Amino acid sequence: MAAVYQALHRRVSSLACRLHSTYVRKMRYLNQLKEDDSLCRQAQTSGTFYLFHNLSPFLQKVGKKYLVPQLSAAEMRQVLEKLQEAKQWMEKSVLIGCSDEHRPRFALDLGALDKSVIEAELQGSFTDLRKALFVVDRKDSPLLASAQSLLRWHKSHQYCSKTGQPTEKNPAGSKRVCHASGVTYYPQVSPVVITLVSDGSRCLLARQPSFPPGMFTALSGFCDMGENVEEAVRREVAEEVGLEVESLRYSASQHWPFPSSSLMIACHALVGAQRAEISLDTLELEEARWFGLEEIVEGLKREPSSSKQDDGSFLPWFPPKQAIAHQLIREWLQQQTA
Repeated sequence: MAAVYQALHRRVSSLACRLHSTYVRKMRYLNQLKEDDSLCRQAQTSGTFYLFHNLSPFLQKVGKKYLVPQLSAAEMRQVLEKLQEAKQWMEKSVLIGCSDEHRPRFALDLGALDKSVIEAELQGSFTDLRKALFVVDRKDSPLLASAQSLLRWHKSHQYCSKTGQPTEKNPAGSKRVCHASGVTYYPQVSPVVITLVSDGSRCLLARQPSFPPGMFTALSGFCDMGENVEEAVRREVAEEVGLEVESLRYSASQHWPFPSSSLMIACHALVGAQRAEISLDTLELEEARWFGLEEIVEGLKREPSSSKQDDGSFLPWFPPKQAIAHQLIREWLQQQTA
């Protein structure tokens, strides 16, 4: 009787979804996959898979382009059979989205298997995600970022914090359950403010010691417990460069998988031109300085590979288009030249 009810429910839901937009239908289908374990297992047989190895995504280089291959379930089985691995590997996958045609997309980490064998079999390579995000097509970047964040979360939440007992993920990977305590764990996102500070005619960019040589970007920092976005922006700017924000406005947001899973909340902040002397927090930053309009224009044109000078120093360059910091810098430039 329960099976008949579920089948009827899915049929009615499917009929209702036809009356809605493509986006609404897709979102409702994804929610069904997260809630209905049997439906999700069935979807794994017709879905496509993005591969990772110890959280590094698999890429294929074709000419000068880097592609993110999507393997079908049949192709995945062939690969795993050649590696003499059991079927349960497919069950370790996590749901990361679906196409407009309702073809589910999953991510699977094969970190316990021989990386070189997989690379040779599929004719590609596993690449550090920081590098991958800047070379793949922009439509693939969000999927890779979301996939790695979810895979990392499952890897670090295999035991219940209350009982110490193993937790079990559902087929979609949207949650983990401790059957000993009944506690359900859901993936969490950490809010981060990223702020482009301006004094009206200049913008402030900074760099940390861990950055690639020459790269400058907007200020950023995690929101403290109990803070709203405005408070976090004002505190971070005061802490890192010793400036007091007079006004700010929201720009956009972006999921960012580093250091774990962050929601980057991008803002523009204005400080008084008469009180724009930088007082650097050397524990956080290596350098911070004001950039004029011409410097920003030149920096946006510059590639990392061309920033090194003959004396060994580096000219400033900025994050690539996939990063929301790039969008903030572009918006500031457009405002200045409007």
